[in-house]
Amino acid sequence: MKIYVDADACPVKEHVYRVGARYDVPVVVVANSFLRVPEGVTFVQVEGGPDIADDWIAEHASPGDIVTTADIPLANRSIEAGALALDFRGREFTPDAIGGMMASRELGQLVRQSGGFTGGPAPLSQRERGLFAGKLDEAVNRLRRAAAL
Repeated sequence: MKIYVDADACPVKEHVYRVGARYDVPVVVVANSFLRVPEGVTFVQVEGGPDIADDWIAEHASPGDIVTTADIPLANRSIEAGALALDFRGREFTPDAIGGMMASRELGQLVRQSGGFTGGPAPLSQRERGLFAGKLDEAVNRLRRAAAL
């Protein structure tokens, strides 16, 4: 098991580091620009460009891994690879819901390209950060139990 972090816009990296350390789960942080990470955390800097970090994560994620991202296409690719995907608010992307999320994303892109403004997500609250940490902790435990069977 590894936890992959889509890190360029990740507001909860510190929570991931703590959960990884608590359970001795390797954490891999992937970003287009340099980031300082704690000792024991692997940092992968990829070339700049759209979806380069996402491509790297999708190529390396496998069953039993966790991918933390706000990127719906990356979540979809992670699920297809057998990994569990969590957004930064603690919501798990599921195979049942991801198709609708992909369609909504495409619709939003179409509206933006047509000159409409759909706005972005609200900043994460402390409550949402705590919810993320709890869901990540829960996901690690669930995957550990499944691997033990």
